[in-house]
Amino acid sequence: MPTTRKSIVMQAVSESALGRSEEPQTAEQEVFADRSDEHLVDAYLKDRRPEYFETLMRRYERELYTFLRRFLGNAQHAEDVFQGTFLSVHLRIEQFEPGKRFRPWLYAIASNKAIDFMRRNKRHQMASLDSTLQHTESDESMVSRLASHGPSPDEMAIRSETSAKVREAVSQLNESTQQLIQLAFYQGLKYADIAEILDIPVGTVKSRVFTAMRKLNEIWMRMQQES
Repeated sequence: MPTTRKSIVMQAVSESALGRSEEPQTAEQEVFADRSDEHLVDAYLKDRRPEYFETLMRRYERELYTFLRRFLGNAQHAEDVFQGTFLSVHLRIEQFEPGKRFRPWLYAIASNKAIDFMRRNKRHQMASLDSTLQHTESDESMVSRLASHGPSPDEMAIRSETSAKVREAVSQLNESTQQLIQLAFYQGLKYADIAEILDIPVGTVKSRVFTAMRKLNEIWMRMQQES
């Protein structure tokens, strides 16, 4: 991911830190890279040192960007939403609840921003067949779930073609179902984490995943019949 995106966010973070006292770093602050996400959030809330926030960004830069790239199907759009996500984290950091985990909170912001982006850009599909978006094990895992009710193994021999079809099928789901598919299968989050991100019970997550896979199977079968 281009460093310019991170630089834009860090510029805003640094500007907000202007005027704070420049006290020498303590031994604890010098090892902040080894601290938990929640510790870094707490430290940033206390003294607004940009290095705490930058560490959080660095930790999630590749992971979150990859998630958004798969969600939006476009590198530039993913960069824009990544930037918007961490700007929101910076602006809303006081809203982070003590005792909660940072990662689900971050993904809640990111996935909601991605959905908002998709709704503002109706012509844009979540899983565009961007030639630079590589085949992943998540695509293969999804195909294996669909395969039991879909095409034969011979018809799934070409991985790149199959992956493209999976992404095309997922793109036909509504935004909230796409979000669920991305979190559960592509990002591989646990049901408990998804429940925290979506602010719904774990049982509801399980039910929605089952319904999402049933809908996806129907789309997959229809696509195979049409082809």
